Amino acid sequence: MVEDSLVSIKAYYNGFSDNEKKIASYVVKHAAIIQELTISDLAKKCQTSTASISRFVKHIGYLNYREFLMEMPKSTYGDVFSEIEEDDSDTQITEKTFNGAINALKATKKMLDKNKVKQAAKFLQHTNKLSFFGLGGSSIVALDGFHKFIRTSLECEYHPDFDIQLMQAVKLTKDDCAIVVSHSGRNQQTMLVAKELKKRHVPIIAITSYPTSELAQIADVALIAVAEEVNFRSESMSSLMAQLTIMDSLFMMTAIYHTDKTENILRDVRGIMQKTRA
Repeated sequence: MVEDSLVSIKAYYNGFSDNEKKIASYVVKHAAIIQELTISDLAKKCQTSTASISRFVKHIGYLNYREFLMEMPKSTYGDVFSEIEEDDSDTQITEKTFNGAINALKATKKMLDKNKVKQAAKFLQHTNKLSFFGLGGSSIVALDGFHKFIRTSLECEYHPDFDIQLMQAVKLTKDDCAIVVSHSGRNQQTMLVAKELKKRHVPIIAITSYPTSELAQIADVALIAVAEEVNFRSESMSSLMAQLTIMDSLFMMTAIYHTDKTENILRDVRGIMQKTRA
């Protein structure tokens, strides 16, 4: 369960039915007064049934309406996820961009399931080979992960080309591990890679923004990076920041687990890289 009802709504929004989106929109817009409403009150406000409200709160991870109300934040996000408008000043654009990144990190932290994080750490601690997969904007996160994990004792691989990623996928086994990154969780090429990994029983750690996406469903562990889709940014830059931070966390957990080996490798890496600097 996520300890923030608004974060849950944002994360699941793209998978809602039209009726659920109507409920979600009302809750977000009137978040300050929702705790004062009974389930019947909210149903009337949304012009729907109490059964629909009950199904809605269960869809986003709560046992019942009361539990949902208990996790409504005392303060709302305000303008943190505000749209960037054409007539905004440079200062306003900068402020909204920074606020979006800050809020994405806070929301993502609340969305992370501790049990799933532990399961991801276990996969990484016992893998023979670690492969990274991501295309388009997600390739940035995959490459960042490879760049970090190559400093550990793990055997790592990553290539930005889709065909090579597909070939890497078919060579992995159940004793290996794959980190698959996709903002939408529905990129068809990425899903082809994920299905090949699944077919070979390779443990999959997915980093995505949508818990109901195909990638999240097929993965053994799905870590959700929550961020707002805003104008001028079809794939939110704040989502990228959240995904990178999840990758940082996975790296740090793995590095700490393999402390002795990691320290030796880091020392050797720093030494060889120092020779490239004047």
